Amino acid sequence: MPCVFETTSIVVNGETLLLDTAGALYWPSREALILADLHFEKGSSFARRGIMLPPYDTHATLNRIVRLFKTYGPKRIIALGDSFHDGEGPARLDGHARDQLAALAKAAEWFWIEGNHDPEIPLWLGGYAAAEIAVGNLVFRHEPAIGAEAGEIAGHLHPCASVSRHGRTLRRRCFVADGYRVVMPSFGAFTGGLNVRDAAFQRLFPQDWLAYALGGRRVYAVSGSVQALRRKKNEEAQPSSVAINTVKMP
Repeated sequence: MPCVFETTSIVVNGETLLLDTAGALYWPSREALILADLHFEKGSSFARRGIMLPPYDTHATLNRIVRLFKTYGPKRIIALGDSFHDGEGPARLDGHARDQLAALAKAAEWFWIEGNHDPEIPLWLGGYAAAEIAVGNLVFRHEPAIGAEAGEIAGHLHPCASVSRHGRTLRRRCFVADGYRVVMPSFGAFTGGLNVRDAAFQRLFPQDWLAYALGGRRVYAVSGSVQALRRKKNEEAQPSSVAINTVKMP
């Protein structure tokens, strides 16, 4: 029997966005696939410093992007900065990874948002590079800004939540959203995470907010402000009160 994935949607500044279990956003009205913090070539970056990691992170991340491309068929792809772990990362791509990126950039408009790890994107990668871009009611940038305009879509913080259910505690990457902005989970294979209870998120979301954790077959609302959790109690994105009430710091 084939695996069935359920789609969770949210509305941000009037725009409907789909939360994918892979940690990506899809914007149906603009046919845009949005990814954050790919951190290509993190393994090779660590190797240069004598920290040996399996050298497959770029390929694993690219293969997941290709699967999403086949699922949604987007006309544009927006990468929200830190697409490479360091400025020399593009030069360390092997031939297969370069071919995959070239094919994706040819099949869809690719927008590279500049990040703190990769402030200068080389033009030979294809696509377009910018510090941020505004499309419709949304603004795409790498680092979320305190007091930013409504519609901000950002990455940088790598949000995660720890959820306890049936005696087990799981740490999952998650989206954080409040209807006005979204902080996306990191997409890269070797990326870590910052707990949603950290002060960095409290400054960005001082009132109602929800964290949507990545599950195997769906995205779940698992943490947030009390008011927002009450509103979600009977909605599709809410798995159970047990999952919400036992969110712990990792």
